Amino acid sequence: MSSQGPTHSIFGLDALFDNPLFAGGLGLAGLGAAAAIARRSAIQGASLIKRRLLVDLEISKQDHSYQWILAWLSLPRPPSGFLASKLTRIHHLSMKTTSNTLPGSNRPTKAHFFLQPGFGRHIVKHKNAYIAINREKQSTANLSGGEPHETITLTTLYAHRHIFEDIFAEAHQLALSAQQGKTIMYTSRGMEWAQFGDARRKRPLQSVVLDNGVKERIVDDVKDFLGRQQWYVDRGIPYRRGYLLYGPPGSGKSSFIQALAGELDFGVSIINLSERGVTDDKLAHLLMKMPPRTILLLEDADAAFTNRRQVDADGYGGATVTFSGLLNALDGVAAGEERIAFLTTNHIDRLDEALIRPGRVDMTVRIGEATKHQAAEMWDRFYGDIDLDGKGRERFLKRLFELGLINEDGEKSRLHTSTANIQGLFLFNKDDMEGAIRMADGLIPRVYEPDQKEPGIKMSA
Repeated sequence: MSSQGPTHSIFGLDALFDNPLFAGGLGLAGLGAAAAIARRSAIQGASLIKRRLLVDLEISKQDHSYQWILAWLSLPRPPSGFLASKLTRIHHLSMKTTSNTLPGSNRPTKAHFFLQPGFGRHIVKHKNAYIAINREKQSTANLSGGEPHETITLTTLYAHRHIFEDIFAEAHQLALSAQQGKTIMYTSRGMEWAQFGDARRKRPLQSVVLDNGVKERIVDDVKDFLGRQQWYVDRGIPYRRGYLLYGPPGSGKSSFIQALAGELDFGVSIINLSERGVTDDKLAHLLMKMPPRTILLLEDADAAFTNRRQVDADGYGGATVTFSGLLNALDGVAAGEERIAFLTTNHIDRLDEALIRPGRVDMTVRIGEATKHQAAEMWDRFYGDIDLDGKGRERFLKRLFELGLINEDGEKSRLHTSTANIQGLFLFNKDDMEGAIRMADGLIPRVYEPDQKEPGIKMSA
């Protein structure tokens, strides 16, 4: 019996394998396992080949180059063969529209339409390299603004990886050429900076007429500061400079700052301190993340002095920036370096002496009502080509003197007017200097509030 056991066992196994149903099932299982192994091997092999042969470059929307690359991808490309032109067409586009609207109106006065590659996959050819483009919107969003994250991924052969440097150089040059001769204005959007409208044509510095010597003093000081970075570093002094411009509305404070930015080839980053929602934390965060090569403009500085409340136990300091929050942002631990800051106010009497000290405000300048010097300069700018002998200018200045709007240099006049009002008069009489002289009495203010401050410049030691 024992000698027959193995024999029966072997014969039983042979019988099992001889069974066509069992053999077929085993064969199918083997084929399935082999196919799974082959598929996994193919995927791993393809992934290995991709890693070895291809290279990816991901660009986030938060990166400055994101918009540069979109603009570069939107450029028309010369034909490079029938098949290449068919493969490298961008078939899916998205629209980006920018428009300027009048204050208080929803009607756009000027609009620009910009076609750019839409979300999805595209193929472009640059020189001899084919590049796969994948523009993708992520499921996550920016916590401060709620805007979804976006990325662009460029993929090409590893052997062509150096083409990325060429692409970024071209995209950057394209961005520079689009902004050539223009000043970019930035404003806060949530906790981030965003470009405010289209880049504006640079305003010539000579187009802003300030009182005699005021403009030159500020410009010389700013340029001296920009050329002395190493001097500050060697002495351990924070490399930043602050200016306070004060005076009545329409005197040219904001216009001068914009013209100065154009002269220096800088942008302007604007924060209105009277705007609700500009809290201490937001101000400090924005100043730490300022766009490079921009002048910081803090408008309505006196607004911070109306909110002197202390920070609550929960860290809340009110709906607007506080006095201490402004001081800390200007020269506290979180204050940034390499910064030129301008503060403007129409009410210097509301400011605290703690603000106007070196390190926070290094130069205080009053830009006040129109003077005889400014009126004469503006006349020459508008009518110099037709008033060749200057007699019209003398009659205009004499008329302003008779109305009490200007006086001899260094003396106070009975009444005041602003350079904005004089410019408005000249714009109404563009080619009619006689009309400007006749209508000069329209410059007399309806309500006059005596000014308590004398014109001048105060320099901090």
